Amino acid sequence: MIKILWADDEIDLLKPHILFLQHKGYEIITATNGNDALKIVASTPVDLIFLDENMPGLNGLKVLSEIKKMLPNIPVVMITKNEEENIMEQAIGSKISDYLIKPVNPNQILLSIKKNTENKRLIQEQNTVDYQAEFSRLGMLIQSAVNIENWKEIYRRLVYWELEMSGNAQDMEEVLRMQKTEANKEFSKFIKNNYAKWFRPEVKEKPALSTSLVKNYLLPALNEHKHVLFLVVDNLRYDQWKVLATVVNDYCKIDQDDLYCSILPTSTQYARNAIFSGLMPLEIEKIYPKLWIGEDDEGDSKNAYEEELLRNQLARLGYKEGFYFEKVKHDKTAKKLTDHFSNYKNHQLTVLVYNFIDSISHARTDVEMIRELANDEKAYRSLTLSWFKNSNLQEIIKTYSGAGYKIVLTTDHGTVRVFNPVKVVGDRDTSSNLRYKMGRNLNYNPKEVYEVRKPSDIHLPIINLTSTFIFALEADFLVYPNNYNHFVNYYKNTFQHGGISMEEMLVPVVGLSGR
Repeated sequence: MIKILWADDEIDLLKPHILFLQHKGYEIITATNGNDALKIVASTPVDLIFLDENMPGLNGLKVLSEIKKMLPNIPVVMITKNEEENIMEQAIGSKISDYLIKPVNPNQILLSIKKNTENKRLIQEQNTVDYQAEFSRLGMLIQSAVNIENWKEIYRRLVYWELEMSGNAQDMEEVLRMQKTEANKEFSKFIKNNYAKWFRPEVKEKPALSTSLVKNYLLPALNEHKHVLFLVVDNLRYDQWKVLATVVNDYCKIDQDDLYCSILPTSTQYARNAIFSGLMPLEIEKIYPKLWIGEDDEGDSKNAYEEELLRNQLARLGYKEGFYFEKVKHDKTAKKLTDHFSNYKNHQLTVLVYNFIDSISHARTDVEMIRELANDEKAYRSLTLSWFKNSNLQEIIKTYSGAGYKIVLTTDHGTVRVFNPVKVVGDRDTSSNLRYKMGRNLNYNPKEVYEVRKPSDIHLPIINLTSTFIFALEADFLVYPNNYNHFVNYYKNTFQHGGISMEEMLVPVVGLSGR
């Protein structure tokens, strides 16, 4: 039973309201002054407080302040005859949950109770009803999807329901997980059947890939705006962006919220180099051999030449202006960009690569405490949001949007939570990624992977003529038979990237401007 404290010096006049609420099943505790109300709050658990603003002795605002010191999250509804704006502002500033003007009627009180104590349950119940109605329609879309636009719409709707149903009844969340699993199964089939075709010159219908990101999204922004920030946040999933958007929306207008398709492998070496060069990895290797670092090359970072690749691409596209380029790997670098903003604002284009979210993903694999903090997608999103609210990345977005910059925010790839081990045998030169392998002597079940025996068909470079690429599907991860059980236990339920799933391939590209 929901227990309500009602503090009002004229409580006897409210007897009909109290009887009405008791008849509705609520337990009402009353107090006629602020001191008694505080004693009750200190000694008796309550779910909601109705508080008269104009009581003798301690007035409502002072009582509210003391209540919030004891129970900062308790919902408090202020009731008053006073409609003065400064009183309302003081009450709202003290974090009241609702505000009612006397005289109140029973239905107003009932609505306020439901809004503040049953809101979550009512929303969850309505979400369940709405998703049940959507389930069949979404299922039909999954089975009938024929192009990347269909899959973008399916993924958007699945993410929408994932966020809406978060905290719902466990059985409904399980139904949604099963539908998402089915969608990824069909999406993997779609990619296997169509990915190589996208690189054939006779095929006209092709999705926006990593290679077209600068041309399709950045260049139009440069043509329309005096200053542009191109912000590439490594390894940012679409569902993560949607929770960050709830914060960003407070100070930015979201002018565009789109998805594009990351190339394979969905890993930083391949996908991010493709973004900055506007070329597939095979073309980078041929045209700029000194700027491509292969799988077997040691030493330099696989993404050491992104600035030079971008400069070459922009020149090919006819953009001749200079730009400022920075890889943000540390808070010190990020803070420099906001604290000394005036030093960097002379360029029309500023390009930042922000690596922190990828670090969260890797830390979750390697650090037990992080794995416990982000034990599923919901917790992973929550951890990302908590970090962002206190991050220098948010300060960068605020600073640049506030200075009139157009921001194009995107990522190179996403990540997927893996559960199902798939055995692969390879020699010591085989690449180590859990979601794709490249090597000469790979032994695997072709039905369990997407195999590309001729990497040039999907414009990937090779070490030798017999090299093969294979990509993990859905929630699979590729494991060698050697020490099999150890690696299965270590990597199961971790977030990985490099393979084929909606979470890895369908990733956000967003346009932001200051409010």
